[in-house]
Amino acid sequence: MDQNADAIANAIKGSLKVIEQDREKEIISRRFGLTGQKETLEQIGDMLSITRERVRQLEKAILIRLRVCSEEGEIVELAAAEKIIIRNLTETGRIARISTIAEKIYGKKPTAKECANLAFLGNISSALTTIDENDQYYAAVGIAEYGSTSEIKKKVDEIVSVIKKNKKPMTLDELDSKLNYEHPSHIEAIASVSKQLASLNGLWGLAKWPTVNPKNIRDKIFVVLETKKEPMHFADIAKTISESDFKRKNVTIQAIHNELIKDARFVLIGRGIYALDSWGYKKGTVSDIIKDILAKSGEPMTREEIVKQVLRSRKVKETTILLNLQNKKFFKKVGKNSYKLAE
Repeated sequence: MDQNADAIANAIKGSLKVIEQDREKEIISRRFGLTGQKETLEQIGDMLSITRERVRQLEKAILIRLRVCSEEGEIVELAAAEKIIIRNLTETGRIARISTIAEKIYGKKPTAKECANLAFLGNISSALTTIDENDQYYAAVGIAEYGSTSEIKKKVDEIVSVIKKNKKPMTLDELDSKLNYEHPSHIEAIASVSKQLASLNGLWGLAKWPTVNPKNIRDKIFVVLETKKEPMHFADIAKTISESDFKRKNVTIQAIHNELIKDARFVLIGRGIYALDSWGYKKGTVSDIIKDILAKSGEPMTREEIVKQVLRSRKVKETTILLNLQNKKFFKKVGKNSYKLAE
């Protein structure tokens, strides 16, 4: 990876050499953060005693000049860096967030300066396309022959639109069936550029949907149970969260238990075991469940029938059910082995 870093650094140096005036080099370096923190037009204007608009004009002119030099092959060092960036983009769906491709190229979590280097090269290279970060998109770089900035944004917006219309998260294969792309990996790469989207466990959805972007403990519990599709003990839920890809996944067992108790979506069906109410489980004691079963039956039921139905909604011992049946306040024994609701 040191060779990659050297090639990128040489391309930066070679590009800056093309700029003759020191003031223009200063503007570009500060705007992209090539030597330190990225600065605003106002900050640079104050430093150089010129207006914000003048800085913007100079930046635009410098970038145009650098792109022309790039197209004409005057920045010799740029070719090697372009090859590295394009090779890595090819492996990641032809487009990627700047931070993602930087991590791949540098082989580690990139610094702000390393990300700035790639953003700068993407802006001046005729072989690359860039997307600037804003409220809708992450800063990204792509292979130019597969789409301009406006074309990529259009593709991103198309994916967002399909997911919105679906009204629930979708797999890449489901998206692929509704879109015209060469491979699902290309869809994933484009979708990753959007700030409106998020993914979890192979599903893509709107970032505001807790199922793909859980932000609090309760939402994470819901995702774990929904993914598992069966009741779980609260300790196992805590363990699953700690081993997950969630952000902020360090939670205590007690915190999990507290949230399970508070949220109506989670139903206690056994000793420390919880299920989702959407699975048909209802809150209540074992006696409440038996009362509901007998009320729906409308006639006496055998002990075996009652036990069988209770065990469908509660993970308890059979003896616990039989013990509850002895409560004469709620249940009346009919004959040798049957029960009905007490009068």
